[in-house]
Amino acid sequence: KVNVGEEELQIVTGAFNVAVGDKVPVALCGSTLVGGVKISKGKLRGVESYGMLCSEEELGININGEKATGIWILPEDAPIGKEVVDAYGLKEDIVDFEITSNRPDCMSVIGLAYETAATFNKKIKVNAPVYHETDKKIEDYLKVTAKDDTVLNRYMARVVTDVKIAPSPVWMQRRLNRAGIRAINNIVDITNYVMLEYGQPMHAFDINYVEGNEIVVRKAFDGEEIMTLDGTTRKLDPSVLVIADVKKANAVAGVMGGEFSGVNENTDTVVFESANFAGADVRRAAQKIGLRTESSARFEKGIDKRLCKPALERALELVEMLGAGKVVSGVIDINEKEDRNVSLPLNAEKINAFLGTDIPEAEMVRILKSLAFEVEGGNVVPPYFRIDIGCFNDIAEEIARIYGYHNIPSTLARAAVTEGRLTKSQYYENKIKELLSAFGYYEAYTYSFTSPKLFDMLKLNANDYKTVVISNPLGADNSIMRPTLIHSMLESLRTNFNRRNKDARLFEIANIYLANNGPDKLPDENKTLILGGYGDIDFFDLKGTLEMLFENLHIKGIKYSANQNDPTFHPYRTADIFDSGNNLLGIIGEIHPVVCENYEIGEKTYVAQLDMKAVLSAISDEIKYNKLPKFPAVTRDLAMLVSEDVSVGEIEETIRNNAGKLLESVKLFDVYQGEQIPAGKKSVAYSFSLRAADHTLTDEEIQKCVDKILDGLKKINAELR
Repeated sequence: KVNVGEEELQIVTGAFNVAVGDKVPVALCGSTLVGGVKISKGKLRGVESYGMLCSEEELGININGEKATGIWILPEDAPIGKEVVDAYGLKEDIVDFEITSNRPDCMSVIGLAYETAATFNKKIKVNAPVYHETDKKIEDYLKVTAKDDTVLNRYMARVVTDVKIAPSPVWMQRRLNRAGIRAINNIVDITNYVMLEYGQPMHAFDINYVEGNEIVVRKAFDGEEIMTLDGTTRKLDPSVLVIADVKKANAVAGVMGGEFSGVNENTDTVVFESANFAGADVRRAAQKIGLRTESSARFEKGIDKRLCKPALERALELVEMLGAGKVVSGVIDINEKEDRNVSLPLNAEKINAFLGTDIPEAEMVRILKSLAFEVEGGNVVPPYFRIDIGCFNDIAEEIARIYGYHNIPSTLARAAVTEGRLTKSQYYENKIKELLSAFGYYEAYTYSFTSPKLFDMLKLNANDYKTVVISNPLGADNSIMRPTLIHSMLESLRTNFNRRNKDARLFEIANIYLANNGPDKLPDENKTLILGGYGDIDFFDLKGTLEMLFENLHIKGIKYSANQNDPTFHPYRTADIFDSGNNLLGIIGEIHPVVCENYEIGEKTYVAQLDMKAVLSAISDEIKYNKLPKFPAVTRDLAMLVSEDVSVGEIEETIRNNAGKLLESVKLFDVYQGEQIPAGKKSVAYSFSLRAADHTLTDEEIQKCVDKILDGLKKINAELR
């Protein structure tokens, strides 16, 4: 029988942890629980039930951070008939802040409160801790010694007697839990609560575990071990600062306390520690022992040592507020001398000029004071917890961000500026990308790190390449900088082939890296263009793409020469590419079948790789326009027999070199080998066009030109058919 406020209901439960008089959360008929479970009237083993008693898990909550079992038993003072979400603040919103490394003050509720008050132009009320002390003296309980070799900014300690260990009140547990900290007991929870509230990490020692009642701040001994509160034994060395007693280490300074110095149910006297350690030392210690905590995260970013005192006083106030113990009079304070705050001039005119604003000085003063800055006599003194403030720019930034970046008008830069334009390299790179995209190719982006296995996969000799080896690679497959783009292209094509893409045409403009001679020289970074494809593409498709590209870039006189020496390519379907000055631009060809097999590409694959520096050098920036011809052209065809070893490129070059100025164009239209052609020979047919700009050609001029072409062809043993 359950009293739900206005009525008494019969509810069946299978839980074993409920008893007469318990107060529990009830889901009435019509309720919907976490996961979409709907509660309705029903029968369990023949007994009618008009609701459901709920556990924390069924309500989707976790009060103390531990996995709860059974029905959630509420405190005796829980109000009957009230919505549990209202009674325990379960409808509150949780705001998750991402704090930058230069704002450790915002890793606290008070720090965020200052920001909130300034943002919404509200007044802030910071609690001034109040507590009472007994007549007992701290000197009778504790002594603290700091060794000379330690770097200790400040160490404060207070003692609390007559400690009563008990669970924290629900409000404290809830707040800790929402901040991601598990509630343990009232004393430990107070230290964590103060850390969240003030941003100052604290620690509580059971004085019974402090040998000789003396705390010693020192460097760890070589090989010394400590079992931290998480139950893990950690090995230390002299680079780690520890909080110890006369015999053993009790805590790793700024990181975590020791297992056997913590507060437990038998604790009757505790030492509250509030200290300040160098952030770099705490970070190194945390990395050394492989443990990063809420405490170490705050020390790493930097905390002013003046925060130790108010945080410690707040902890003592909470002790008295929760009835957890009595505060012994006196405080141990090592290195208590406080640093002076930096003082900076407030120059409103200079700040407005710097920000491009017109903010009144009075508004600047209001903003700074809302952030706890002191402004007096034209000087600004930041609060001690704002360790990030050190120069004029910082003051201007504080004013700008609270004033609102959206309120700052957009203006042109006041410095002298020049007209921006692309370099020749940037212009033509963009043009090449536009052209290749128009030709049906997709741009690829691949990593510069690659695997040494590429040499075996491409059938290359690694000794022929000055490979750049990475000192700290992510792994063996990313241990060198790529010396060629062909491996990257084939990897991309393999991915497409494995994804069942029937056709693929890709290109990429990226650097290849070759080591330079000398230990202090950076590697050579050569920008390279690569095209690749499989499926609906062959050698001549790829060659045609390059010819269109060269034509649009105004590169003339391109020549192709067979290359049978590159093991990555097919020995009879590969050519080197030269410009009119016989400078090597790159290579084009079909990938060797064995290489295709290495990359698991089950199609004939074609690749062209060009040196961008050579391509840019071959581009002619001078464009000439010719008048439209007024006189007709004369076309002649030539069919000849040549040795099958003679390339058509060599024949075409011979025709061009001997035809003279009248030659307008030459085009190959037939290559034939068959029964009518002698063995070792091939039939090649060309069509060429002749034209004069100022008259119609005579038969004599035409024949003279043809005779010169025939004489030139005899030098390569060509026979007219």
